[in-house]
Amino acid sequence: MADWENLRHFGALSATGSLSAAARLLRVEHATVARRVAALEAELQLKLVDRRGRRLTLTEDGERIAALVQRMETEATAIGRAVDGARSELAGTVTISAPPALAAAMLTAPLVGLQKRHPDLTIRILGETRSASLERREADIAVRLSRPQDGDLIIVKLAEMPFRLYASPTYLAETEEGDWRFISYDEPMNRSAQHVALQRIAGVRPISFLGSTSEIQQAAARAGAGIAILPEFVAAGDQELVAVGIGETLPVRELWLAIHSDLKNSAPIRAVSRCLRETFERHG
Repeated sequence: MADWENLRHFGALSATGSLSAAARLLRVEHATVARRVAALEAELQLKLVDRRGRRLTLTEDGERIAALVQRMETEATAIGRAVDGARSELAGTVTISAPPALAAAMLTAPLVGLQKRHPDLTIRILGETRSASLERREADIAVRLSRPQDGDLIIVKLAEMPFRLYASPTYLAETEEGDWRFISYDEPMNRSAQHVALQRIAGVRPISFLGSTSEIQQAAARAGAGIAILPEFVAAGDQELVAVGIGETLPVRELWLAIHSDLKNSAPIRAVSRCLRETFERHG
């Protein structure tokens, strides 16, 4: 039998396509992934990865073994969900994937309160813009800006999240509207609804400052870089910014909570999900 850890590391490499991406997924050093894959090849006495040049590709045997590993991981993850779904005690780790700004501004404080009330519960928040896989157990709960379409999931609409234009009062006082500059996302978020709306509003005026998160854009707006389109929950209480009225309808994004249906009866998952729902109900 091949070592399961070796198989798991090879599975991550085959799924992500590179040592560095596999290392990020597994939260290990990329040298660990390389060592585990080499150990698996020695165990199986098969060449699984073609290492010619800087690009890693799977051999024919590697493709075959990767497909088997994927099935093994799917079954192992399903077993883990079944076990955790039966947990009745408020203990263990619950991982929540959510957009970074939302996680910091709205989710962290109530979840800290929940953890204090249940000290055997460990809360792990992943602030990320990508959609973590609930099937692969990258997270137990996902808060997303679009309704999930795939998977055996329980999905609940949490809230609607309006966007507004914001700028520093000094910038607005010193800059004519025709000379406004704008602040927005870099790739891949430049395809988001709020970026598309900002491009329409800007017209021929430049988008001259790009930030990968709304927190960076908020800081840029405070510093006078221009006009940013920000979630209301991020910027409405910022004393250094003011809302900019332009007479146009701005995007409203929906927030969705998703959990895998196998975990619907898990006491920790239920407690965290209820905490998140109540948080948005209070702000609604």
